[in-house]
Amino acid sequence: MPQGTKRLLAGAAASLVIAAATTVALPTTSAQAAVTVANPGFETGSAGTATPTGWSTYSAGGQSAASYTEAGGHSGSYRLTHWAAAAYKVETYQYLSGLTNGSYTLTAWVRSSGGQNAAYLALKGCGGAEQRTDLPATPNGGWIRLVTPVAVTNGQCTISINSDANAGNWLNVDDITLTSGSTGVAARGVDVSTLKKSEDKGGTYAYGDGTPADALTVLHAAGANYARLKVWVNPADGYNSKARVLTMAARAKALGMKTLIDFHYSDVWADPGAQTKPSPWASYTAAQLGTAVYNHTYDVLNALKAQGTTADMVQIGNEINGGMLWPEGSTANWTNLASFLTQGAAAAKAVSSSTQVMLHLAKGGDDAGARTFFDNAVSRGVPFDVIGLSYYSYWHGPLNDLQTTLDDMAARYGKKVAVAETAYAFTLANNDSLENNLATTAQLTTGYPATQAGQAAALRDVLNVVEAVPGGKGLGAFYWEPAWTAVPGNGWDPADPASGNAWENQALFDYANRPTAAMSWLNHR
Repeated sequence: MPQGTKRLLAGAAASLVIAAATTVALPTTSAQAAVTVANPGFETGSAGTATPTGWSTYSAGGQSAASYTEAGGHSGSYRLTHWAAAAYKVETYQYLSGLTNGSYTLTAWVRSSGGQNAAYLALKGCGGAEQRTDLPATPNGGWIRLVTPVAVTNGQCTISINSDANAGNWLNVDDITLTSGSTGVAARGVDVSTLKKSEDKGGTYAYGDGTPADALTVLHAAGANYARLKVWVNPADGYNSKARVLTMAARAKALGMKTLIDFHYSDVWADPGAQTKPSPWASYTAAQLGTAVYNHTYDVLNALKAQGTTADMVQIGNEINGGMLWPEGSTANWTNLASFLTQGAAAAKAVSSSTQVMLHLAKGGDDAGARTFFDNAVSRGVPFDVIGLSYYSYWHGPLNDLQTTLDDMAARYGKKVAVAETAYAFTLANNDSLENNLATTAQLTTGYPATQAGQAAALRDVLNVVEAVPGGKGLGAFYWEPAWTAVPGNGWDPADPASGNAWENQALFDYANRPTAAMSWLNHR
């Protein structure tokens, strides 16, 4: 979990968790024939070429000079750049004809200053609606690989690179390919673990026009297709217990959503800084703890199956960077930890062989750390189907680090990967007495202001990076606690009804309890 919670809440652990689960076949990026794109790396010609060979430039305002090649490509010697000292609008494009109708994917390596009114890749004139992928801000200079899928129905398509920019804004593009096959994001999830408590304490929600509505219904209508629900063993307030999870799972399934059941194996928040054993298990030996993990996991999942809401995915532990059930199950005791993880996975498969097992770390920007953990797990035969990674840009670093980690995990272990937690602020204003986790301008990620537009861009760009994972292994991304608004009595501490909420400014409902602009990205292709 994000460590900032512990800093703000005087050492308390507040896990940040997101819904992710699927048994649906993932879209594939594996195919096949590549379409010939002229000068895809902008290598033909010399630096400063305004119109690279094979490409055309358009600007209604006579600003074509804002598009040019320059030295310093992602590979090779050159790249395409959009930049001007004054505000500009420019398009660099290439028309392709003679295409076989079907699905295609544009892949490009990009960098951007951010700050443009619009900066995007597009596929247009392909027989259907124009398909766009917005360019993320990469102020650290790191390259990001993005994809844009399209269905060609008229034998032709135009690749388009667009800037509507302010003075000094820039973007770079290089190594463009167009191949047959399509991409997509299968899982677009939300963690609604605090929702029932919020409702019981008087929390209300609405559609954008102010019409009162059930929060889960609003989220599902916006595109969320997975609900994530955490399970505590003996919680002080009775929420996130087996009974509560059964109730929430039934609500999600009734909407047609899938579920991820997130086992913390604790009575309270479990995260990288706290993996406290449940009070009934406090004196157990390692062998007894393994049995308890199996029995608890089986009991909850079997009850879900019995009520007709079989879990689609199960998380064995929450943000287990340092292991779980400390000290016996810490990463200093990998033999025990591997046994606990295996017991949990075995219980899940015993209830339902189709239930996917996720292992979840808070290492979205730490490829080396993730490798160390999963190398240890794999060498000890721990079974799992999905690798889940928390990614909060203000804690875990730039998007290119996230892409490196996701790509490497998928390739190294041959598993599906997901951003299992992500969120961002739509405001820095506080709505209760507790300071928020993301509270100051100094904490913000460059390129993403604490506005509804900034929050929307943060979610959009995470989804774009997941979609671009090679081989169709990017499962999806999941927003943590979008309905955890500031409701008295629904604070971070289950043992203290007066505790506050440090998260309301990162929810997907604003302070008027209506959807923020970011919620619409739950319908990402």
